[in-house]
Amino acid sequence: MNTAARPAPRRDIARPLWVTIEGINGVGKTTAARAVAARLGERCLLLDEITDQAGNTLTGRVIAALAARDPVCLRAGHPVAETLALLALKIREAELLAALPITPEVVIEDRGVDTVAVYQAAILCEQTGDADPAHVARHILATMAAWLPRPDATVLLTGDRQVCIRRFADRIARTLAPPDVRVIEQADALYAGLAAAEPGRYTVIDTAGRTAEAVAGAITAVVQDLAKQREAYRAA
Repeated sequence: MNTAARPAPRRDIARPLWVTIEGINGVGKTTAARAVAARLGERCLLLDEITDQAGNTLTGRVIAALAARDPVCLRAGHPVAETLALLALKIREAELLAALPITPEVVIEDRGVDTVAVYQAAILCEQTGDADPAHVARHILATMAAWLPRPDATVLLTGDRQVCIRRFADRIARTLAPPDVRVIEQADALYAGLAAAEPGRYTVIDTAGRTAEAVAGAITAVVQDLAKQREAYRAA
């Protein structure tokens, strides 16, 4: 676990403390996000992954359309439009949160804009042999910065790539096609590159050999540290 990389919270303390949990398919993000939210209790709002949204919502209908041909990587054959659609859904999610009558103290987000950046960069660059996926991912993140503030902390869960892929395939009860495996492998490499380039933004937690409870505890500690820093800002 990279404890030295915990970023300081934004000084906009009127906003909820926002922590995003990232990682490739099968690494245990969703389990961890739900466990952390349960530990934090009523003061926490859990933002489910957009692929888990109810089918009768706008987000659910968009995801269903994108998943019609490739339910794993949401590829419908128009990667630029798909990238813009996914980014728009993340912006809309933040707008809906801002309109809530009661602002939560903490937001735990299961996958954020980084997910869109790394997975869509992998997909976009499949079609362009000379494009640099890392450059594309950074460009997507830079474009979104004008629309959506970065979270207070981004927790990147890592683990054995092949174990994660097998776990994910077992969970969805299907054999992943080689193109989908390549996207997940590329996303894993892109996450690692982003975390190495921005150690002040990422806290990296290795899940290998750790129980789901231990992973949730480590993330909860990150959240609690950030909450204490915010309280110090308020008292200053």
